[in-house]
Amino acid sequence: MVLMVRGAPASATKPAPPKLPAPPRVAPARLTPAAAAASPDPTNAAVVRDDGMVNIESDRQQADNRTGIVTAIGNVRITYPQKGMVATSRQAQYFSKEGRLVLSGDVDVIDRDGQRIRAERLVYSLDNERVVAEPPTGRQVFSRLRLQTREGAAPSPLMP
Repeated sequence: MVLMVRGAPASATKPAPPKLPAPPRVAPARLTPAAAAASPDPTNAAVVRDDGMVNIESDRQQADNRTGIVTAIGNVRITYPQKGMVATSRQAQYFSKEGRLVLSGDVDVIDRDGQRIRAERLVYSLDNERVVAEPPTGRQVFSRLRLQTREGAAPSPLMP
């Protein structure tokens, strides 16, 4: 079964739907798994659970249940609320059987802590959380990352 979803062309004459008020923005809770387990309130456990749900917005989307490939094309915006991440690109493909997400064309990924990566193509392996980024022709990949030492290890003498 193939599912295709297409956005309405800009020339469509349908009246605009009424604007609903935006939901209130709530700062995400940052509980560690240990803190959630120690909490007497069972609702806190849901805060740290990551159900893997993402939101995908684009001009056009299609999914092929036979191949397990979901494709979003044009003005792609992917939000991952549990991780506080937003990614934009011209195209995104999710290969569900391989656990791989491929973003291409003006890729920009940013998280709530300000870490960012810009590339022409980005391949993200969900199984091992590995990212490979490729630059546009003749350019470079840009990354802004927070360097962290391993727990209990002394910081590098090169880094303050």
